[in-house]
Amino acid sequence: MTNNTRNINNIFYIFVTAHLIFWTLIPSLTNHNLPLDTIEALAWGSNLDWGFNKHPPMVAFFPEVFFQIFGSQDWAYYLLSQIFVITSFYYVFKFSKEIFNNDLLGLISLLLIEGIYFYNFTTPEFNVNVCQLPFWALTVLFCWKGIKQNNNIDWILFGIFAAFGILSKYLFVYLLLAIDIFFIYLIIYGGNDS
Repeated sequence: MTNNTRNINNIFYIFVTAHLIFWTLIPSLTNHNLPLDTIEALAWGSNLDWGFNKHPPMVAFFPEVFFQIFGSQDWAYYLLSQIFVITSFYYVFKFSKEIFNNDLLGLISLLLIEGIYFYNFTTPEFNVNVCQLPFWALTVLFCWKGIKQNNNIDWILFGIFAAFGILSKYLFVYLLLAIDIFFIYLIIYGGNDS
């Protein structure tokens, strides 16, 4: 590992740690109640089903796990939300480094998505949008690896994370439709070298 790579990786870990601490601590100190979607997920989690009238089950499963561990400590649910966000950051960073073959561009990619509203201000509220973030990143990463390396384990992981994505938010299907269109494009134009 070169010194430059080590420095960029250190910046990445400092950044995600700062994000985790900031977006867990600030809402824990300033909010008097948990956000409504988080409360709803906790209520659903007390009676885990395979789905609910609005959303699939993953949004209720993870808060229930945290409730079993931490009880009714509000900070734990802000932490849960940030764990999902930084997990997605990690896989976006990893994927960006692989695509660009450049560590600095991978870090810049991560810093750019931090500037998107849905990766910062809305993240203290654990809901289906936050729940699906790591599964978007993992699905795209393993789809890319599957196409690039055609390794069975990559395709299996792609399928698992795509399934978890659907179980996180039904609209995850849009990502899978886009991937299907990309597969059709590869079939039609991928083998054509002219």
